[in-house]
Amino acid sequence: MSEQNLCDLNEIKLLLARHGFRFSKNLGQNFLCDRTVPQQIADNAGITAEHGVLEIGPGIGALSAQLCLRAKKVAAIELDQRLAPILQETMADYDNFHLIHGNVLKLDLAQICKEEFGDMPVIACANLPYYITTPAIEALLECACFSAIVVMVQKEAAERICASAGQDAYCAFSVQTAYHAQTEIILEVPRSCFVPSPNVDSAVLRLTPWDRYTCRFSKKSVYRVIRAAFNNRRKTLANGLSIEYQNRISKGTAAELLRSLGLPEDIRGERLSVDQFCQLAESLDRCFASSGGATEPTH
Repeated sequence: MSEQNLCDLNEIKLLLARHGFRFSKNLGQNFLCDRTVPQQIADNAGITAEHGVLEIGPGIGALSAQLCLRAKKVAAIELDQRLAPILQETMADYDNFHLIHGNVLKLDLAQICKEEFGDMPVIACANLPYYITTPAIEALLECACFSAIVVMVQKEAAERICASAGQDAYCAFSVQTAYHAQTEIILEVPRSCFVPSPNVDSAVLRLTPWDRYTCRFSKKSVYRVIRAAFNNRRKTLANGLSIEYQNRISKGTAAELLRSLGLPEDIRGERLSVDQFCQLAESLDRCFASSGGATEPTH
């Protein structure tokens, strides 16, 4: 099979002109024009000939082609219907490619994985528009169908997601993502690798989901403690907990609870690791149960 260069700038221009395609700023469209990037993404995704790949945002197929060369099957979700005839042309040589029209934020991803891949192990790959980074990653993690999730996002967003406790970039979404998966940046992608060139650089994240928290800890409880910490970031965590839980726990009781976990009573939420957030949530649930109050529901 002869491999097209779907990252050659001249070929991109001719292809798009042939189909009368114009970029949509509203959809955050930027196509790769550096051939090494989709190759490196596919190489680092851990894809084998036994894998199915769910791709989000195939564009004109630069990454799709690399995925098809490695995977048993690729199903790609694309919102922009104008790209369908382009992908029909660029992906014509790949009989393991299937295009799905739709919005990743509105589709049942678990059902799609079941229908498209059956019992295959599935990896998600996505070149996400910056404006849907958080909800799209949340949707992919909540789906709980993937052995790995490889996504290209704005570099600053990638750094926030991978930040550790105590770092300036550490935020609520850092902890929420770490609750679901191990996170790492596997590739940095300069803005010059895209057409049109965006105003920021990008990075590729690899998220490796785990289930070590979900069996033992209530996600709703953990997320509420995270909210208490980061919605009141200028306050101590004890103060934030008393605000979040209102009359269910006082600042003094919250401080005692933190001390029982070996934490300073004046600690701020951004100093806690995901493990400590989980332990605190579990302790709060026990505290509420022993006092006769309603605990946070589990899943």
